[in-house]
Amino acid sequence: MKARSIRTSPRMRVTAICMVMVCISINSGCSQDYDTTRYALIQGGTFRMGNISDDPPPPTWERPVHEVTITRPFLMGRTEVTQEQYQAVMGIHFGYFKGEDLPVECVSWYDALDFCNALSELEGLEICYFNNFGSRQDILCDFTANGYRLPTEAEWEYACRAGTETDFHTDNMAHSDSSPLDPALDRAGWYDANSGGATQPVGEKEPNAFGLYDMHGNVAEWCWDRGSNTYYAVSPDKDPRGPESDSYSNRICRGGTWGSSARGCLSAYRDALRPDRWHSGLGFRVVRTY
Repeated sequence: MKARSIRTSPRMRVTAICMVMVCISINSGCSQDYDTTRYALIQGGTFRMGNISDDPPPPTWERPVHEVTITRPFLMGRTEVTQEQYQAVMGIHFGYFKGEDLPVECVSWYDALDFCNALSELEGLEICYFNNFGSRQDILCDFTANGYRLPTEAEWEYACRAGTETDFHTDNMAHSDSSPLDPALDRAGWYDANSGGATQPVGEKEPNAFGLYDMHGNVAEWCWDRGSNTYYAVSPDKDPRGPESDSYSNRICRGGTWGSSARGCLSAYRDALRPDRWHSGLGFRVVRTY
């Protein structure tokens, strides 16, 4: 039962700013109900999920490689949510590194869910997240709602790869550590070897074929799924959403950070952290079922 909408903190937010304008294409006579400069439409499809490369040998939780089908199209933020966007919706500033066009960071998983619901309400969309009987440990996601949410881990990797099977969407990794500079990752994102020890403005590196920026590095991105080292072996082949058991309290984050090694920014790299944890390498981007 949907008992109440999730609210995990008393933070005030503004209600007069809508972050996504309705975009109407006058020349083609075709209207779209989303801002194409801010969001990319990702069509459904099938891909191989997991670490396909054997150089270096991957950890067990990135295997087995398994075929996954995303059955429905979705919108995804072309960039990570910025500090300017977060403050406009939530009325509060987050970021160890300060800058309007820098990705928001120092946000917990719960903070990210609050933002998604708040943005949905501002735009008159259905909220996706609910507390089950008010328990923060038992949060439900309505995947049929048309509002904003975090991507599932499978949606995230599908979007990151954008049809590729290489380590990064730009090519395979040549150097797994932070030095020397990896040429493929240098094109795709900010990490320990090129970030200067800080986050960088979003959208400055090479986008992937879906038009998404910073899927590798800058800040790691929260996903919906609970973390599990063995889930890939039992994952459904259509629209997996992670383990349902409450025994998994950590939540998945993907993509690596400004301080990660090249290995930590792979398309297949997985990490899982407590949902109440935050630090300067953790942010998020939003999606909408479309």
